[in-house]
Amino acid sequence: MASFHRRSVEEHVARIAELLAPALEPREELVKLDDALGRVTASSVASPVDLPLFRNSQMDGFAVVAADVADVPVTLPVVGEVSARAAEPDALHPGTVVRIMTGAVVPDGADAVVPVEDARVVGTDSISIDRARARGDYVRERGSDVRVGDELLPEGVSLASRHLAVLAAAGIETVSVRAGTRVAVITTGAELVAPGADPRPGQVFDSNGTALVAAVRAAGAEVVARHRVADDHDEFRRALDAATVAADLVVTSGGISMGDYEVVRETLEPLGADVGSVAMQPGGPQAVATVDGTPVVCFPGNPVSTQVSFEVFVAPLLRRAAGRPERVVARRPLAADLTSVPGKRQFLRGRIDGDHVSLVSGPGSHLVAALAAADVLVIVPEDVTALRAGDLVATWAL
Repeated sequence: MASFHRRSVEEHVARIAELLAPALEPREELVKLDDALGRVTASSVASPVDLPLFRNSQMDGFAVVAADVADVPVTLPVVGEVSARAAEPDALHPGTVVRIMTGAVVPDGADAVVPVEDARVVGTDSISIDRARARGDYVRERGSDVRVGDELLPEGVSLASRHLAVLAAAGIETVSVRAGTRVAVITTGAELVAPGADPRPGQVFDSNGTALVAAVRAAGAEVVARHRVADDHDEFRRALDAATVAADLVVTSGGISMGDYEVVRETLEPLGADVGSVAMQPGGPQAVATVDGTPVVCFPGNPVSTQVSFEVFVAPLLRRAAGRPERVVARRPLAADLTSVPGKRQFLRGRIDGDHVSLVSGPGSHLVAALAAADVLVIVPEDVTALRAGDLVATWAL
């Protein structure tokens, strides 16, 4: 059996980064615009068309020859109408006007639009114009927004609705985005039952599965498999084999401590797993392995330990691979005194309270409600055993 050793948080961060580097090599995929919200562009996108696509009216009003309305007042006959529909209007002859709707094609020959509020109807087929208009007034020229070949979006943009709108306006139906890392999640423990089940004595709901799936997706990766297995070696190995086939990365929770029935450790150690401990709380037991060429990152089973471990060791790598923004890190003053265990980096649950940060409950790795109530992790270094109210501490946004 492999020796059980303790490494620093930085050492384990580096170990996992090295292990995951091949799996996180940038890839891209084409997705439809309806599926692209929140995805990150893999390359710049150039416009295949001019925008606007054609000369069109900025206002409801009358298309005119600007020279005809240079001296006002003037009365001109209305010889037709152009609505906002797919049609090529007849050319406009000098000395006449046509009624035109917003967005409609400006006829050849017309070079200005008189807004409807600036025209007065005379009789049944003429208008009187009292305000002079210059060439180009209220006319949107073809390509005045974007020309063919202009960059619509650069590489690395997290696509919001406004970005998807410009792509659609240019007639683009798919966009190349960074492909999310494919992740499989395996939770272990004979005591686990699905949320919604009727637990028997000794059974607990599998919150880790739900949390890890959500955390993977929030980091910009794709969940391709999810398994819940009991403390059974054959069952775990079947789930692991299926996961390594489907995924670029496998994440597990539970089964890596030094007690009995540690199915993950007992299965992976003969395969060369690195099982040990990290000088942190919560989340001390940690393990990594490579199975059939696929990296496997193993977290302890206590719910807070699982979630904190993912945030510390895996989430930053997945976010970077997906082009997502880095975690928000800030130093804030403590609202109250605290004490800390020497030799272990503490990841305490905190909540922003004005300019200060307050701790939420205690350090226990089972306190999932306290984690839910937190909005930051408060980081206390290994060599710090006490801090006073007002002292600055590092915080990570959750």
